[in-house]
Amino acid sequence: MNELDSTCGVSDDELTKRFKEAIRIDNEIKKIKGVPIADYDEATGKAYLEYSDGKREYVS
Repeated sequence: MNELDSTCGVSDDELTKRFKEAIRIDNEIKKIKGVPIADYDEATGKAYLEYSDGKREYVS
């Protein structure tokens, strides 16, 4: 069995592309519903919740 057989013929690049798009769509749905989105700030090294109004609440 090779790599393509284990993923039903879909390449790693295509799977990554589909995964990123699914996350983008999920985040858009959360914004519409007003649910905060968890994210990570690489500059500060901290996780935070971002609300639909743009407010960030850093998590300790």
